[in-house]
Amino acid sequence: MKRIFLFLVTNLAILAVLSVTLRLLGVDRVLDEQGVNLDVNALLVFSAVIGFGGSLISLMMSKWSAKRMVGAQVIESPRTSTEQWLVATVRRQAEQAGIDMPEVAIFDSADVNAFATGASRNKALVAVSTGLMNRMSREEVEAVLAHEVSHVANGDMITLALIQGVVNTFVIFLSRVIGHVVDRVVFKTERGHGPAFIITSIVAQLVLGIFASIIVMWFSHQREFRADAGGAQLAGRQNMIAALQRLQQTVAQPHLPDQMAAFGISGGVGQGLKRLFMTHPPLEERIAALRSGES
Repeated sequence: MKRIFLFLVTNLAILAVLSVTLRLLGVDRVLDEQGVNLDVNALLVFSAVIGFGGSLISLMMSKWSAKRMVGAQVIESPRTSTEQWLVATVRRQAEQAGIDMPEVAIFDSADVNAFATGASRNKALVAVSTGLMNRMSREEVEAVLAHEVSHVANGDMITLALIQGVVNTFVIFLSRVIGHVVDRVVFKTERGHGPAFIITSIVAQLVLGIFASIIVMWFSHQREFRADAGGAQLAGRQNMIAALQRLQQTVAQPHLPDQMAAFGISGGVGQGLKRLFMTHPPLEERIAALRSGES
């Protein structure tokens, strides 16, 4: 509840800051002089409802949708020694991290991967693939679980939803301001909106959305370094390094659905511009960061 309250308060604070900033900068006055007469406050509210609404709904549905997207089977009553070990390990790590016991699940995939999701720290899901269980040692699996539990303990799901909501609001707001100005000032539309508004808004939203994605991915990178450090504390630094090195050795690229990619243990390999849109920093950088923290 505290995190949801923070989410809503931050949302309102952003609206207030944007509204005051635009007025101080004289945006309303400039637009009026150009004959635009844009209701900035109404547009801000509209943008926030759409931007944060979609992000918040996605967060609330994250655990339900994740189970269905990857076919994760929650371990209700452990049937094997492996399942018993998984549940016991997550329970111990959750207690160390100071969070409620997450649901533990296994999904059938040859890819070596795992993820954590959920609407809050105390109502989360930690899932591992069969490929990870088959190709990693127990010490390495324990480190991966610790990484995911750290994501939960750090509140990364709500943080990422908040960041996504912020950038969504900016993209929707600015794209419509640009479309409105072009339509009224350049194409001299006097009533309603002409085709120029629709076309310009769509193009602006696509372009701004690309830049917004870069911002979100940067935050996602920082989140991964924090989860690695948390995993090292819960399962041991050498085990965390060994788990990441094992991921380097896997030939197949991880194939989590796009909606879940940011919550996985691994990520794709990219150079140049592609790197800007990766959910995870390169594994070699994550390993180097862990090693730099050794005493």
